[in-house]
This record gives sequence, C-alpha cells and structure tokens, in this order.
Amino acid sequence: MNQNAPIPFRPSQSEKVAFQRRELGEILTIYGRMVAAGEWRDYGISMLKDVAVFSIFRRAAEHPIYRIEKRPKLATKQQTYSVIGMDGRILKRGADLQQVLRVLEKKLIRAVD
Repeated sequence: MNQNAPIPFRPSQSEKVAFQRRELGEILTIYGRMVAAGEWRDYGISMLKDVAVFSIFRRAAEHPIYRIEKRPKLATKQQTYSVIGMDGRILKRGADLQQVLRVLEKKLIRAVD
C-alpha cells in the first residue's frame, strides 16, 4: 500500500507586516483632512517582511513628504509606530498610533490671514 505522508504545515516565509483596519482608519482620517486642506494629494502603502509603510505625497511623482511606519519588532525597544519626514528625520515615535499621528495634525493648524 502506498500511503502519502501528510504535508506538515509551515507558515509562509513571506509573512508581511501590515496595518490593521483600525490603524488604517486612523491614518486615513488625518489623510482625508489634509487632502481636503489641499496639502496632500497621493499615498502609497508598502507591506514588507519587517515593516509596513504608509507614504504620503504632495504630488504623485515626488518623494514622500512623510512616512508612517509600523515595526512590530521594535515594540519593546523603540516603540512600534513612527512618523518620518522627507529628510529621514524621525518626527515622532511611540506605541500609540493616535499620539504619533498628532505630529501631522500640527501641520494642519495654521494662522488665517
């Protein structure tokens, strides 16, 4: 008799870090406000092995002006979420996404002439 041995379950080697629905909701809320204000025009989402990135563009053909990164492996050391500026400088880092996104809301508040 020929019995086929069961194939052991192996998690996919291409497991990727992704934003959860709640996280995307928070990001898209502020993104929508900035689009309505005419500040931002486009975005891109990258899901890689170690990091998920939400990139924000002023125009589609430019470099991102901000990157919102999620790195779960840094949760115990440097926090999970970070907002990075165009020049690569980390503007805010933390474990709570809403707190990290507040640095972008400050860009929306301006004096009215």
